Amino acid sequence: MQRYEKLLSELARRGRLRRLEQRRGADFCSNDYLALAGSSAIRRALEEALDRGVPAGAGASRLLRGNDPEHEALEVEAARFFGAERTLFFSSGFLANFAIWSLLPDRSDVVVHDVLIHASCREGMRAGAPQRIEVAHNDANAVEDAISGWRSSGGRGRPWIAVESVYSMDGDKAPLDDLMAISARHDAMLVIDEAHASGVFGPEGRGLAAAHEGNPHVMCLHTCGKALGASGALVCGSAPVVDFLINRSRPFIYSTAPSPLMAVAVRAALVVLEREPERRIRLLKLIEATNRSIHEQCDVPPTGSQIIPVILGSSPRTMQLASALQSRGFDVRGIRPPTVPEGTARLRLSLTLNIDQESADAMVAALAEELQRLGP
Repeated sequence: MQRYEKLLSELARRGRLRRLEQRRGADFCSNDYLALAGSSAIRRALEEALDRGVPAGAGASRLLRGNDPEHEALEVEAARFFGAERTLFFSSGFLANFAIWSLLPDRSDVVVHDVLIHASCREGMRAGAPQRIEVAHNDANAVEDAISGWRSSGGRGRPWIAVESVYSMDGDKAPLDDLMAISARHDAMLVIDEAHASGVFGPEGRGLAAAHEGNPHVMCLHTCGKALGASGALVCGSAPVVDFLINRSRPFIYSTAPSPLMAVAVRAALVVLEREPERRIRLLKLIEATNRSIHEQCDVPPTGSQIIPVILGSSPRTMQLASALQSRGFDVRGIRPPTVPEGTARLRLSLTLNIDQESADAMVAALAEELQRLGP
């Protein structure tokens, strides 16, 4: 126990000790972008499912007795909605990314990934991909050079490219069209994590990769615990890839299946995306106006997305600013290394329909005041 106490004390000294905290104040930190987590539409769908006997728990893995009709109905509907040949439902985005990267690249393949790729992808790559090349953030030329260099040095397998369409801590967007062209030139697989684009961007919220879904060179991951307001994740790809995951993916085979009620909730969220486009329209207006005001008042670069980082560098300063905003009624959280690179501790401001433009304007004004008070 002393060992852990010492390590925790060191984290506290460096301003990196983490604690679980209750929700409080106006929501500027969740990923519930469309405010669907508590929506009446999803609540009604769950009530109706319970009334017709859908169980809360699956009771087993999908390959045993855990495969519920609700799982299959969701996968069929999600494939139609996102334009994929097949989909496979996992209980979390972390598990889905781990499954992809720990299994699919072969020993002779190479994975080229963005330096800011999500931790779930990195953990999967560590477990499976023997050859990995990290490249500069959002630099398509660096991806091309990495693949060409690997080929010229004797690489004979298939290249895999790993990116997020909207980066979770920076809020900027990947150059997907350029990466798609690179994928086609090199017969590479482009795997796009749409976690923070699903439900927000693209036609009817289908994501920034919507134009590329169904392409045999593309796989997409759509998480369900962010804009879709539920939990779980959908891996979208070709039928052979999905069947291979079912047969060989240890995270899929040896995990109890997701709750059938979560499959109901996700399917209801997809219906909302199609039937209530005004939600996305309101969010996009909030994104545009708040990016503009925070740039003007706080000199924070706009991202064009619902994620706006305020980079302070120092972990203690970051937590001090977060605490000041929380005391003024805004639920803003600090993000510190190792979640983000050293020297880039930040506030991660998240825009959702749980707040309105008036609340956003008040938060920006408070942030400007607290930044001035904090000093350089």
